[in-house]
Amino acid sequence: MRAGHRSFWPFLLIAPTVAGGAFLLLYPMLKAAVISFQHFRMGELIRGGATLVGLENYAELLGGTEFWQVVWRTVAWTAINVVLIVVLSTGVALMLVRLRRGLRLAVMSALALAWATPIIAATTIFQWLFQSELGVVNWLLVTLGFDSFQGYTWFADGTATFAVLVILVVWQSVPFAALTLYAGLTTIPAELYESARIDGGNGWQVFWKITVPMLRQLFALIASLEVIWVAKCFPQIWVLSQGGPDDATTTLPVYAFKIARVLHRYDLGSAVAMLTVVILAVALVSNLRRMVRS
Repeated sequence: MRAGHRSFWPFLLIAPTVAGGAFLLLYPMLKAAVISFQHFRMGELIRGGATLVGLENYAELLGGTEFWQVVWRTVAWTAINVVLIVVLSTGVALMLVRLRRGLRLAVMSALALAWATPIIAATTIFQWLFQSELGVVNWLLVTLGFDSFQGYTWFADGTATFAVLVILVVWQSVPFAALTLYAGLTTIPAELYESARIDGGNGWQVFWKITVPMLRQLFALIASLEVIWVAKCFPQIWVLSQGGPDDATTTLPVYAFKIARVLHRYDLGSAVAMLTVVILAVALVSNLRRMVRS
């Protein structure tokens, strides 16, 4: 009897968390899925009585060119950010392993503070940094001799705005990935590195022959998490540019919000959200399946 109670107790303890998570995560997604198959606009929001229209909303999206432009922009946005995050975080993690204890603690504390900075606060700081007249970035570039940046308006050009957002998201993401990779590096036996150096392996060979194979699953996990986080990134883009200028920074989450907010097409916005979930699932299912098997 005691053994039965003991085996049941852990499930009872996690039940409130599971129930809360199911309500906060699954219910909105199911509600959005239902709305995506309905005619749901401002009138239906006020008086109710939404009617089913089947796949009409999805046909409207998939048959238009604007949606596919946003999809390819989102793919480019995600790929650029994830590659930079993984490369830079790997370099930071390798640096942390080689630093002395005091300096390593200082760098890890700085990474933790950057990671803990609220998203809106960090985005506002970047707005100030890249401000045209009083921004530190323009002042520094002009000081270094790049006079063309005198009064340069970063947020009036689509490519420049896109680049600022990439810098912001990478800056916010590297601390988590770097600290996670550093934790993984500390689990690799030092004897493997010593054997490789005795055999004449240089730093690059040691990295590819020992570090990467040993941390392959950790790299895959970080890449998957960053793909999800970057692809669904919304607050930074909306606060900084609202998807502009000229839709140059409009990704799928921003596109869904703009459709629902500006056009009051809640049905079409929900369809965009559901297609975003499907695209992410298709992109990640093989990687996640490989991770689970190993």
